[in-house]
Amino acid sequence: MANAPATALSFLALGDSYTIGEGVPESGRWPVQLAKALREEGIALADPRIIATTGWTTDELAWGIDGAEPLGEWDFVTLLIGVNNQYRGRSAIDFRGEFETLLQRAIRYARGRADRVLVLSIPDWGVTPFVKTTQATPEQVATELDAYNAAAQVVCEAHEVAYVDITPISRERGAEPEMLADDGLHPSAAMYTLWTALALPAARSLLQR
Repeated sequence: MANAPATALSFLALGDSYTIGEGVPESGRWPVQLAKALREEGIALADPRIIATTGWTTDELAWGIDGAEPLGEWDFVTLLIGVNNQYRGRSAIDFRGEFETLLQRAIRYARGRADRVLVLSIPDWGVTPFVKTTQATPEQVATELDAYNAAAQVVCEAHEVAYVDITPISRERGAEPEMLADDGLHPSAAMYTLWTALALPAARSLLQR
């Protein structure tokens, strides 16, 4: 592994189970994979400080951030949140407002630089075997997540924040056994590698500015 030098850029990753990497080793988490990939390209980025917990909604992430204060300032900040809002049946309208508040906080942590913040879309868990244990249908999950992701993308565009759409790859590959953790719901490290590949060009562009 390419280790970051003492002068490496700092990295704050905010989210839920998809950011903490439920069911995968620390090295398999997508923010950790992304930092490693950037170091291998010569961009000195430290491994991330992760503030994320499985099951967190937007408001719970906000509380988690509050509990971690003071966080100070960071060179690079990522945000991936919202799946648990959808899972609990909350509206996309409410999500949009709460997401925007979180995004504004992320920008503040990035020293006010929107061009150092990266957002990933919410993946589609409706393609996983876990959906059969719920009352939801894959079509319902897809429709609701599309609304959530559309709302998040509009907010990102308004704040000139980079947005990476990993939802299509989650739909294309997310039902494959090797792309799933043992619980049949959360992504495996292999799926996170695919997300990392999609996020890498955007992250590289932001950090070279």
